[in-house]
Amino acid sequence: MRRRLKNKWDILKQKIYIIIYGSNTFAGKLFDLVLLAVILLSVILVMLESIESYDMKHHTLLKVLEWVITIFFTIEYVLRIICNKQPLKYIFSFYGIVDLISIMPMYLSFFVSDLGILSVVRALRLLRLFGILNLVPYIGQESNLKLAIKASRTKIIVFIYFIVVVSILLGALMYVIEGKDNGFTSIPKSIYWCIVTLTTVGYGDIAPQTTIGQMIASFIMIMGYGIIAVPTGIVTAEFTSLKRNKSIDARRRRTCSSCTTTIYDDDANYCYNCGQKLGDVFTR
Repeated sequence: MRRRLKNKWDILKQKIYIIIYGSNTFAGKLFDLVLLAVILLSVILVMLESIESYDMKHHTLLKVLEWVITIFFTIEYVLRIICNKQPLKYIFSFYGIVDLISIMPMYLSFFVSDLGILSVVRALRLLRLFGILNLVPYIGQESNLKLAIKASRTKIIVFIYFIVVVSILLGALMYVIEGKDNGFTSIPKSIYWCIVTLTTVGYGDIAPQTTIGQMIASFIMIMGYGIIAVPTGIVTAEFTSLKRNKSIDARRRRTCSSCTTTIYDDDANYCYNCGQKLGDVFTR
């Protein structure tokens, strides 16, 4: 009897797992789309709640809907843990942490006020869109971009270091030239002005008044346009190089029909692992 109940429980967990984690079945796709719709609704509710006039008029309705969504996410979170063969792996994964954070604010609001607005972190769950819609080409591009950024990180770090040094030097120079009377009350505030000007943001809360200061500001503005393009150029170059190398590897790669070993040598006639004669078909 116990074994029969255990088997039924295992079957039930397997079915829940297929619905929640799988996207190849109709039920799985439907669950993912419903989940995505609820996430979007939750984010919209948080936005509406931040509008004071709307919140005062529909406060009760917004709170009720927030609690309904929170309970839905709580049930989903518990089911993900129960049906997962490695629950700890899910709990401490990126999505597991995001799922937990997304339900905590409403429960914590019992003890600490004004935490409900933190439910906006549920927007992070929209990242599940990649898995829901099975966007394989986009996931591949995301992976390529990640590799390109990783390959260019040393150049970018050196570039950022250079920008920080330039900002400190020019900020300190502007502090000496302009002084406290023109709003440059300290070196940190002058560095802040330099960064704002260098990135072409230009808040306008501090502005140089002297001729020399304005000349330096003009130089920083012009330099800022070139500086913005440098990280983009570095990553783009690495991205292009990565795609070119992958294209070359794709033309040269063959798979042994006997032992499935990957062969990268164009001139090889036999598999070096099992000795099987290789065909002329290359793997794309």
